[in-house]
Amino acid sequence: MKILVINAGSSSLKYQLIDMDGEKVLAKGNCERIGGEGSLIGYKTDSVNIKKEVEMPDHKVAFMQVKDMLLDSEVGVIKELSEVSAVGHRAVQGGSIFKESCLATPEVIEGIKSLSPLAPLHNPANVLGIESSKEVFGENVPQVVVFDTAFHSTMPEKAYMYAIPYEYYEKYGIRRYGFHGTSHRFVSSEMAKRMGKDIKDLKLITCHIGNGSSITAIDGGKVIDTTMGLTPLDGFMMGTRSGSLDPSVVTFIEEKEHLSAEEVDTILNKKSGLLGISGVSSDDRDITEAEKQGNPRAKLTHEMLYYQIAKYIGSFYVAMGGCDGIVFTAGLGENQPVLRKSVCEYLKCLGVEIDDKANDACIRGNEGRLSTDNSKIRVELIATNEELVIARDTKDIILANK
Repeated sequence: MKILVINAGSSSLKYQLIDMDGEKVLAKGNCERIGGEGSLIGYKTDSVNIKKEVEMPDHKVAFMQVKDMLLDSEVGVIKELSEVSAVGHRAVQGGSIFKESCLATPEVIEGIKSLSPLAPLHNPANVLGIESSKEVFGENVPQVVVFDTAFHSTMPEKAYMYAIPYEYYEKYGIRRYGFHGTSHRFVSSEMAKRMGKDIKDLKLITCHIGNGSSITAIDGGKVIDTTMGLTPLDGFMMGTRSGSLDPSVVTFIEEKEHLSAEEVDTILNKKSGLLGISGVSSDDRDITEAEKQGNPRAKLTHEMLYYQIAKYIGSFYVAMGGCDGIVFTAGLGENQPVLRKSVCEYLKCLGVEIDDKANDACIRGNEGRLSTDNSKIRVELIATNEELVIARDTKDIILANK
């Protein structure tokens, strides 16, 4: 069975074709700048790596380009479109409606649309991807939706509610939803396998640290708390996002700078975080280089980031009444040994002990155990694979509905 995995953005379309017999990626790529000038399609297999400029006025045309590349007589990986058994789509916001992956029926699509106010940049694009896919691949090819928020749906009320008038939850669904759920689900499952235990018997803290970041507390395979909230802005500082702050900061900046709510929202989402503190970049590689050159703000940026990550891990340790394993994953989590070591320095009080040699070796695709045999909490680097989770869910749902 071959599954096409799709992650549709407002002007982009990431894709992977995965052969579920062996779970091998046959081809992957990204359509960029859809609807704009200079649109590009990237296409990569074991033997080719292509990037070319192609006019893509909308997502339907982008899907046509993906289809043509997959079927191409020279670089394609399938001979007939019928080889694609199903399409699995990432959807960001499932709200309180969608607590598990499901077929993309007309009712489900309407449900995703109804949640657009909670994810105005993402859900409309996700719907566009599903509808465009149906047009290109036909109604007979099943479409499945996997929600970022679904894994977090086990959070108890005490964790997901905000202390604002209850009527705003009732009227608008304002609560903590959490994101990166597919990633947290994958790495927590992998951690249980590596520890040789049933996930139901484990308390895990998973740290998805990239340009967007979140940490999740998972007790017995179920999420009990996570750092992101109503939107991905909540939690600790990220590439360009501020993370949690005193709400009065918003009104204070509005008043002092004579800005609109939308303008302050842009500041907090796109001009804050690592970029805002360092003044150098949102890319940690640039900040690391600046710190090496003696830039004090670059150093402060890292100190704040490491402290905030450790603080959330500590709070989740208390929330679960202990912890068996900590996982680092995503861009920074997988490629910054200094970050992992610095965070774990704070966690010595919990019995965490890092093997420096092992930690330094885990970079650029190398995974493995980071903690010593004496460490009271096992620490691992596990590369995330959200696309594989989507493909697995899609396969299971298709087989269950045959």
